[in-house]
Amino acid sequence: MDKIYLDNSATTPLGAEVLNAMMPVLSGVYGNPASIHSFGREASNLLDEARDTIAKTINAHSNEIYFTSSGSEANSWAIVGIANANHNKGNHIITSKIEHPSVLEACKYLERNGFEVTYLDVDENGFIRFADLLRAIKQGTIMISVMFANNELGTIQNIKAIAQTAHEKGIIFHTDAVQIYGNMDIDVEDLGIDALTISAHKIYGPKGVGALYVSNKIKIEPLIFGGNQERGKRGGTTNLAGVVGFAKACEIAKRDMRTNNHKLRLLSEYFISKLTGAVENIKFNAHTKQKLPHIISVNFVGVDGESLLTKLDMNGIAVSTGSACTSNSLTVSHVMTAIGLNNDDARSTIRFSLGKNNSYEELDKAITIIVKSVEELRAFSSTYGSKTRKKKEAK
Repeated sequence: MDKIYLDNSATTPLGAEVLNAMMPVLSGVYGNPASIHSFGREASNLLDEARDTIAKTINAHSNEIYFTSSGSEANSWAIVGIANANHNKGNHIITSKIEHPSVLEACKYLERNGFEVTYLDVDENGFIRFADLLRAIKQGTIMISVMFANNELGTIQNIKAIAQTAHEKGIIFHTDAVQIYGNMDIDVEDLGIDALTISAHKIYGPKGVGALYVSNKIKIEPLIFGGNQERGKRGGTTNLAGVVGFAKACEIAKRDMRTNNHKLRLLSEYFISKLTGAVENIKFNAHTKQKLPHIISVNFVGVDGESLLTKLDMNGIAVSTGSACTSNSLTVSHVMTAIGLNNDDARSTIRFSLGKNNSYEELDKAITIIVKSVEELRAFSSTYGSKTRKKKEAK
């Protein structure tokens, strides 16, 4: 059975060019970058080159890039590290209700340790309201963290305007750019971003490596202790092969961005058009334009999302019901409830996320299987529901 992968927002396959860049490091560069001998210097040079490469893709200085184990670590570090380093200026943080769990859980941690957090509502498309943001800002607000593009909806926030609002009030601005990095040009200076999170495995790079950009103007405390790596800000031996692969993936993403975006937009339009014509009673979440083209959130009304996901998986199609970091949880997606969906509709939602390796032929096959699966589940639900109602009436 041919498998069709439509869960690229969870992770992407490792690119061939990226693997080729990593192999010499995995097999031959085994020195510790923190060591001062020749083996260590060889590793350290590769680390510096990777840092330079990634910094250039967002118009940052090389010494403003810190490597982490993941986007989740980078988000947690940004929230907790910046809050603790700037606690003398205040204890209030603003974020949104549709952030990645790594941001929301870090904020909850801070709340348990004396900070106050405001969680902004969003509209039906996942956008924060600027009136709400302005009302939330107060004397002790030290940081605003709003994700660039949502991982379940694809909604792209007006980051430049949010950052400008923050800076007018002397507030630090952080954004989780994990989903959008590699899909649009990001200039941290032009956008006014003080701290930004990215991750390798969302752009056809290796898993287990992320990065946090922190402006040299911003104070941040370490989250991981035990060494002088990352200029004394993050202890732990660097995942050198992962970092080299990350840099190569960033380089390729920047190089191929226009081509990939064009392909993804056409694939997305094709998929939405075909699905709309083939499946009755479905609703698409998020704005039609101001969103990442490859993320498609669909509410299959009256169909249990977990059951549909299982059926599709049994037929070789990989999709998601939400964030990969919460996919093992039976709770309703906090993003879907935040945009106003009731529990039934939230549970009926599937996220399709296309990638540069997908084809029209794959989408045609997937739609055929989706149609059959939805029809079967709706028929079962109708029959089972009818029998249940009759039993209740008989009692």
